[in-house]
Amino acid sequence: MTPVQSLGDLLLLRESVLLECKLANGRDGKGALPDDFWPTYSAMANTDGGMVVLGMRERKGLFEPVGIENPGKVRTELFNNLNNRQKVSINLLTDSQVHECVVDGKTLLLVEIPRARRQQRPVHLSRNPFEGNTYRRLNEGDRPLPDEDVKRMLAEQVEDSRDSRILPHFGLKDLDVDSLKAYRNIFRADKPDHPWLALDDEGFLQMLGGWREDRATGEAGLTVAALLMFGRWPSIAEALPMYFVDYQERPADYAASVRWLDRIVPDGNWSGNLFDFYRRVVNKLTADVKVPFVLKGDTRQDDTPTHKALREALVNTLVHADFTGRLSVLVIKEPAGFVFRNPGSLRVPSAQALQGGVSDCRNRTMQQMFLMIGLGERAGSGMSRILHGWKDLGHGLKLVERYEPQEHAVLEMTWSPESSGQSSGQSSGQSSGESGGRILDLLAQKATLTIPDIAKQLALTTRAVEKQIAKLKAQNRLRRVGPNKGGRWEVLPNDRTR
Repeated sequence: MTPVQSLGDLLLLRESVLLECKLANGRDGKGALPDDFWPTYSAMANTDGGMVVLGMRERKGLFEPVGIENPGKVRTELFNNLNNRQKVSINLLTDSQVHECVVDGKTLLLVEIPRARRQQRPVHLSRNPFEGNTYRRLNEGDRPLPDEDVKRMLAEQVEDSRDSRILPHFGLKDLDVDSLKAYRNIFRADKPDHPWLALDDEGFLQMLGGWREDRATGEAGLTVAALLMFGRWPSIAEALPMYFVDYQERPADYAASVRWLDRIVPDGNWSGNLFDFYRRVVNKLTADVKVPFVLKGDTRQDDTPTHKALREALVNTLVHADFTGRLSVLVIKEPAGFVFRNPGSLRVPSAQALQGGVSDCRNRTMQQMFLMIGLGERAGSGMSRILHGWKDLGHGLKLVERYEPQEHAVLEMTWSPESSGQSSGQSSGQSSGESGGRILDLLAQKATLTIPDIAKQLALTTRAVEKQIAKLKAQNRLRRVGPNKGGRWEVLPNDRTR
């Protein structure tokens, strides 16, 4: 804890931790723990921790030390109540986290409240966590949590893995045959001599954790992990009504236009499961990433640290998501970079998650399924690997936990200024508008050019050219005349643009 000897120290402390000041005079003026300390204790413990300064008044950002005449009395009252389950559910404090300090001749009591571990939340008042007795810290205020959020905290507390639960009355008929077949093909290519390859689908799923038998009850069946990874959309929606996955490719002016260039959601045209979502999205995330010409032996290496970081970020989002929450999994690709949002709070603090070494995955069975085909990382170093791989390239990365409209985590990966063109498949310094104009210039000279021809002449990927042509068509600046083979392009006058 930062030593506090002056008001200036408190101002510095406020910049680094969540700080709350409370009077502690009591009715007799000699000192007493204020009643509003307890909602703050619950709120800070259930959020990111913080510090409460007792004996201090704060008005409009200005500190005024009032002091406590008998701080020993307040300390005793604090620990007596912390160890009273009628008052609060758990004591998170030790003597070392409660300090006396003197500021301007006034004795204050500093109480450092840590963030509660997943197994300790919800930290609530009285013996009942519901009916407004559990708080969270939002915008410097202590807000009682709705019972729905408290129930999710309780589920997180007792379920180390949220996806190992058996789904009664669900079976192989609820799985998408092509998804499971595609997974098995990748598994076979990665591990051609693996003994699991000889098993039928039920046996194969059982080894993966997708089919399980409860030894205590004798119940057997499909697990949540198998349904999420390989399920059919109607079956997933029946078992998990809040489930939704969303990929959006947004233009730079999305805030004003609220239009996307590309989107993937469960729309009936594909299975809607997580394995297929991953396969579709990862290709789009990395489609425009430039690949330097590097040989390993006689083979060109097309896998870069950027590709690996984006794959890891996508897998990380899926295996840590809480699919019972009201928010969707959301993956955004935009010119500035990428955003990965997964519903559910972080199981470990963001700084610890980025540092690596600690693994507390919400969906451990799915994590293992990805791991078995060479994706993801179980040792707690996955996020750390993203951080180092991405930042070593000079890019920006931020992991934050948010609680409104519901709890969720957001990983933001932004391009460095020198590399910003990669996000749209262009070489550095070449904007989307410039690419579109150069395509029009080429086609005005030779209307029979193919997309690969254009890509080669402009040093772009074919995917980038396809996107630019789609934009030009939408703007009524270009149209196709005749069939794909043997046809030609027609560049339209500027006065027909929208």
